[in-house]
Order: sequence, then structure tokens, then C-alpha cells
Amino acid sequence: MYKPRIAVIGNPGKWSTEVLADALETRTGFRLVTDLSSTELDFSRGQLLSSGHHLCELDGIIIRKVGTTYSPVCIERLEMLRVAEEAGVRIFSSANSLIRLLDRLACSVTLHNHKIPMPPTLVTESVDTAMKQVHEWGQAILKPLFSTKARGMQVLKSNQNDKLLRAQLVRYKTRHPLLYLQQFVDLKGEDMGLIFINGNYQGAYSRIAGQKAWNTTINSGGRYGPCSPTSDMIQIAQRAQAAFDLDYATVDMALTQDGPVVFEVSALGGFKGAHAGSGINLAERLADFAVESLRG
Repeated sequence: MYKPRIAVIGNPGKWSTEVLADALETRTGFRLVTDLSSTELDFSRGQLLSSGHHLCELDGIIIRKVGTTYSPVCIERLEMLRVAEEAGVRIFSSANSLIRLLDRLACSVTLHNHKIPMPPTLVTESVDTAMKQVHEWGQAILKPLFSTKARGMQVLKSNQNDKLLRAQLVRYKTRHPLLYLQQFVDLKGEDMGLIFINGNYQGAYSRIAGQKAWNTTINSGGRYGPCSPTSDMIQIAQRAQAAFDLDYATVDMALTQDGPVVFEVSALGGFKGAHAGSGINLAERLADFAVESLRG
């Protein structure tokens, strides 16, 4: 039986990267874990090298992570993988699809264009406009365009001193010239991730906020748990992930007093949440999908 050689690009030594590599090795006998920061592209020789392996000679690559933190350089790393795709390597998910997800604004524009419900959102370079919006909403979340697990996000409140609010925005703008603000949504301490492989719904898990935390991330003391999204939420999440043409996706959403909203779509998260919250082994399922896809 044909056993494709499929590499995992992720963070070597990290749980989600290694369990996926384990699952692939069990099915194919081949194991390669590498990270994008060690990848070298030699145009003159037509080589894309990583950990001593020529990635263009593999059958497939599953992208689990693109670095330990998100930044614009991650997009440049993904650009290099387009060389492997052009050489016929099947990449799960396509580099072109992932590039549209890493930048929060690119993701939000795609969701908006596909009429996916999101919290009210404003993007501006004007501190005055941002201040006016905070006062209109009462409370807002200032979000970096590149971040995970709420890193770098700040809560803005209309009842704080205007001078302090302006100073906070000006200081933030020195690091993030484009101000991305989203109206603060009362999550009642919980949101959820809905999981899809090849567009097919796999299940969901919840993220439950820790005490006194405004967000639900594990970094802020949150924990994972089971959940049962409504059929309407599943349908919205299905449309959201379909907008990006992904092999694997997690749709982050919440049920608010105004109905379901989508925060973002990710192709690089969800393994630990699904496992701890709902007992879903995504490594096994994704490995099965990748191997079966390459076997035809």
C-alpha cells in the first residue's frame, strides 16, 4: 500500500505538533517535524530545504504552526511554501489560504464580505476617531493585527479619563499604526471553537474564563470544556470556514444577546481544546484525512 511522506511544520517538542507527527508516522512509517524559521529557499537551485530535507520532494506537508508568535514574518515564511506547492506537494491547508488568516484585518474583511456576523468593528489610523467610537460603544477591545491567545489586546473604557484614554491609544499606535477596535461583547464567561476538517463539522469545545479575566484564553486562566452549539451556530461557522478554502479550521464564536458572532477563523489552533474539552482526537482525524487524500 502506498505510504505517502508527509511532514509536519510546527513547533518541535510542542504537544499538538508531536501528536500529529506520531499519528502520521503510525500510518506511513515516515516522520519529519520541522519549523518554518529553519526553512531555506534557494531560487537558483530550486530548493526548499528544512532540517536537511528537500520539502519539494515530499508528498505532503501539514502546517500545524508557523512560529511561536505571530508577526508579518510568518506571512513571508508561508510565501516560501508556495514553491513546494508549485512543485506538486499537497499542503494542508494551502499557503495562500493561511496567508489570509494570519492578519486579523484580512480575516475580518473576508468574513465581512461573506456576510458572517461579527461584533461591531472599526479600523482606523485616527486616534480621534477611535476615541469617539469608544465613547459610543462604552467599552472596546483594541486588538493587534498579529496575535494569538489575546496577547497584546487591551480593554478601553469610555468612563476613563479622556487624557488617559488618548495616551493609551497614542502609545499603542507607536507599535500598531493601524488601530483595530471591536466592541466589547459580554461573553458571560464563555466562548467556543467549532472544528472542521475538509469542510465537515467535527465537533466543538468551550473556553471558560478564569476569575476576573475579561477573555477566555488559557493564558488568562481559562479552561476548556464541552459545549453544544446550536444548529444556527454550526451553519454560520460552516459558512465562515468555507470562505477560506481550508483543509482544517477552527471557528471562534460566541452566543451573544444579539445572536451568534464570529471572532475569527484559524487553521493553526484547536487541538488541545478539542482534546481536553470534548475528547476529540484531531491529530488522528487530520492524519487520516491527509493520508487518504494523497492515496486518492
